[in-house]
Amino acid sequence: MKRFLFLLILLSGAFFSNAQKIDSIYFHLYTDSLKKGTHNYINVDGKTSEGKWKPLTAKELTFTTSYGVFEGTELVLPANPSVEKLTIKVVLNSDPKLWKETTIWIKKKPDDEMLPTNEEVLKNRSQKNNKSKNGN
Repeated sequence: MKRFLFLLILLSGAFFSNAQKIDSIYFHLYTDSLKKGTHNYINVDGKTSEGKWKPLTAKELTFTTSYGVFEGTELVLPANPSVEKLTIKVVLNSDPKLWKETTIWIKKKPDDEMLPTNEEVLKNRSQKNNKSKNGN
């Protein structure tokens, strides 16, 4: 009976570990360029053999880059980078044959754009509504 129970536990453990196996990895970036002088979150998801998505972290992946430094899943760039673009590579720790690489540009323009205030947004919205009601 003890042997049967041990075998059952062993087989169920193998089944559940195989169910979460990552088949492929993908970058799902939140931006088309990286910001200078800040931490840039690099989002990588894995697709399981069951077709489900799983967010992956620095625990499951090894991150490398041609420029900058990784702190976990965040790429830290200096304020005045010496390159226009960089390459990021992630490797799945549990299966090093599974990796993905991408090139990302570094943003050139400064982030000094002033966003409108709540009052300005509401004022412009009401003006647009008035124009559409008046047929203009």
